[in-house]
Amino acid sequence: MKPIHRHFDFLAPIYDRLIPASDPEMFAKFLHLPVNGFFLDAGGGTGRVSFPLSSLVDHLVITDLSAPMLKRAKTKGNSIPIRCEAETLPFRNGFFDRILVTDALHHFYNQHQAIRELIRILKPGGWMVIEEPDVGRPLVRLLAIIEKIALMGSRFYSAEAIQKMAQGPGVTSRIIKDGRMFLWIVFHKKETY
Repeated sequence: MKPIHRHFDFLAPIYDRLIPASDPEMFAKFLHLPVNGFFLDAGGGTGRVSFPLSSLVDHLVITDLSAPMLKRAKTKGNSIPIRCEAETLPFRNGFFDRILVTDALHHFYNQHQAIRELIRILKPGGWMVIEEPDVGRPLVRLLAIIEKIALMGSRFYSAEAIQKMAQGPGVTSRIIKDGRMFLWIVFHKKETY
């Protein structure tokens, strides 16, 4: 594994209290839930976002590099926590029906490779959502500077750049912005292409 900073290991006990709750109905809509099958929360940490959606899927898998974050996820309920890099996911092609990456892509070591891996393991007909802070917003630019000073290794990209990273045969996407801090890129992998 690549060298990582231990920020999230130290934040694990208080992470869910620090970060506001997300809107599970919005993610259910973007991901076309419910669905029978496997759901991946990549870089999912404590499962803060995916657990409210777990009743809408058969199997919830949470991957992250932080063992303490995954330990917290395991205490919440039925999930399969796996410690691994997003750039080298240990799953076969087309394994997941749905994939979610929430406020994590900018922490991945190599975003281009991670997105290629996520597209690889997304089942034809599957949906993926990436939520990221909107680098067009002044507050997010300040956050990027703070994370750089804190040596978090974060690299923020525009929605268009993230969308371009996933371009390929059979992959369509759309960008959703609400004018606030976050944006969402919704990907669909066509059944045939």
